[in-house]
Amino acid sequence: MSFFPKISFQREVEEYLTKVFRNNELITALGTQEVESKYQSLLSHLSHPPGFTTVRVNTHLASVKHVKKLLFEEIQKQFKGLCVPVLEHPKLQDVLLIPVIGPRRDLKKHASEVIVGAHCGYAVLRGAHVYVPGIISTSRFMKAGDLVSVYSDIEGKCKKGAKEFEGVKVFLGNGISELSRSEIFSSSGPLNGMGVRMIEPVYLSPSFDNVLPSHLFLQNLPSVVVSHILNPQPGERILDMCAAPGGKTTHLATLMHDQ
Repeated sequence: MSFFPKISFQREVEEYLTKVFRNNELITALGTQEVESKYQSLLSHLSHPPGFTTVRVNTHLASVKHVKKLLFEEIQKQFKGLCVPVLEHPKLQDVLLIPVIGPRRDLKKHASEVIVGAHCGYAVLRGAHVYVPGIISTSRFMKAGDLVSVYSDIEGKCKKGAKEFEGVKVFLGNGISELSRSEIFSSSGPLNGMGVRMIEPVYLSPSFDNVLPSHLFLQNLPSVVVSHILNPQPGERILDMCAAPGGKTTHLATLMHDQ
């Protein structure tokens, strides 16, 4: 059984996926039941975080083996004794993989709740803490230091500053509030910084906040693959026309030995 509700898409995305994964050619080749089964499996996988967190190593500064050792030590500090391996990608020599543990179904939920937006929720599932701009609602009497359960408002229906929310929400895990409700929704203006420090996320994935920033770049695997497929050579001129924040650009420079 899926831990999260089935993912929903905008109409144009739904139409595209149907065209690609439920077309007549596939139905003729595999049969309606098999095609539908594979499509539902795809939706289930898209409803959950990836099975691995991927990071790219800055091979200009250190070897992959050395960074792998440093990262393993950092992760053990975060997970307090839980042994989570750091793996080398079998094909991409500059990529390290960290398995994501979850979903953890035995976490106790607390009475005090924090509701966050969908984008903040995605980040929490990937190992982030909760920052104030992502918080939509908290329980009425929440204080700094309280144990809280964090939920994502997946339909975007929670009102900013609400004291309770009974709509569709997905449990993301538990944390400790860094600020009180009155501080988060202060009339003096919006705050930045951490709002909830996650201590029991549903999906256990390491936080990379200030972790080996010179040695690692947190990057999704498809973005890393793009640069390897291009296979840039020293001395070539390459124009990256979609560079923000520049992960692929810096990767290209690394592969070209900065020449």
